[in-house]
Amino acid sequence: MTKPDRDHLDDGVDMTFEERRQDTLRRMSGSDAHDADPRVEVSTEPNGNVRIDVADTAAVRPGDPED
Repeated sequence: MTKPDRDHLDDGVDMTFEERRQDTLRRMSGSDAHDADPRVEVSTEPNGNVRIDVADTAAVRPGDPED
């Protein structure tokens, strides 16, 4: 089993990158629990290509909202 990647910041707080990300998103003014939700979905196709899509649950999506 591998250890999670630590963020290596010199602030005395021992968090993984994901823990630090969640903590930062929750501390921002006006934030709510959904701000930390994933905004992209990454998958690997059988031929080895990596596909990155905007998550259906993302609050902000690219493109014209009227389309």
